[in-house]
Amino acid sequence: MNVDRRSFLGTTAALALASCAANRARSEPRRVLVLGGTRFIGPHIVEAALARGHRVTLFNRGKTNPELFPQCEKLRGDRDGDMSALSGRDWDAVVDTWTDMPRHVRSAAELLRDHVGQYVFVSSLNAVADLSKPNLDESAPKTPLAAKDEDNASPELFGGRKARCEDLLDELLPKKNTVVRPGLIVGPRDASDRFTYWPVRVARGGEVLAPGTGEDPVQIIDARDLGEFVVHLCEQRTFGLFNVVGPDRKLTMKELLETCRTVSKSNATLTWVDAKFLLEQKVAPWTDMPAWLPSLEPGEGYWTLNVSKAVGAGLRFRPLAESVRDTLAWWATLPEDRRAALKRGLAPEREKEVLAAWHARA
Repeated sequence: MNVDRRSFLGTTAALALASCAANRARSEPRRVLVLGGTRFIGPHIVEAALARGHRVTLFNRGKTNPELFPQCEKLRGDRDGDMSALSGRDWDAVVDTWTDMPRHVRSAAELLRDHVGQYVFVSSLNAVADLSKPNLDESAPKTPLAAKDEDNASPELFGGRKARCEDLLDELLPKKNTVVRPGLIVGPRDASDRFTYWPVRVARGGEVLAPGTGEDPVQIIDARDLGEFVVHLCEQRTFGLFNVVGPDRKLTMKELLETCRTVSKSNATLTWVDAKFLLEQKVAPWTDMPAWLPSLEPGEGYWTLNVSKAVGAGLRFRPLAESVRDTLAWWATLPEDRRAALKRGLAPEREKEVLAAWHARA
């Protein structure tokens, strides 16, 4: 291809300007206040912000992993008590990483609304009223919550509380709030074992009880991808509501478990057990079989949420194999007594019982 000198110089100048613009955007640190910041998704958000050169201040009680991030300013307080450490301070963005109590969001929003340019709230897909419908986007109806239940910490009301938190931000910080709704958050530091069960179980080898036919969809988000997206939204000052799950294609249980087997180089064999049989055996989706919600009736659409809005805003996904590999590496660093008993999934003896019953029936 022939390129004359003028075209070459013009192209080079354009590339240089683009590079300068990119560097300028990266070199302008934002002042980011993180509420929480030391448990599971919090550290991933903080790490992403620090990696991008932003100045991070942490506000928490100092009781969970207080040794983390010595390079950050740390303000101590309690969202159910003294928040005076935040008074009279300004930040470009605040990231609210964990609460589902409306009173916490109300107090923080009222205190900070004239002192922050953006309020980013980590909500949940449980804020959606009916997740059984396929291809839901951000306009889906929210989970209702009676006013009398705002301070009710019952797990059954979790989704309603998150939805009420979202509504409060719209009321108190209109056009200044950003809400991300992750579903199943996975990867290193996940203390719930809601995803970790599968990499660990498959890596152990032997016959693995696998739920359904393998074709049920799964939607997950690596905590590091969530953290990077939150920071990106702060950098771009992007407001609005986003479903934050992945990947941006159909992921099945079969692909998930086979990826676990490939990454761990395990000798595991997968025995796919009918969903109705599992229910008859009182094997519960999501708890006994983590990450799995079966579609028992035509038209049901668990784990088929539409994420095109978030992808358009810059959400990116690392390969599933990377999430599996890094989860196993993190798990290997935990104390032996912690690794002895997973918090989710079937215990080995129970798994053998169900598999024996399945083979006898077959």
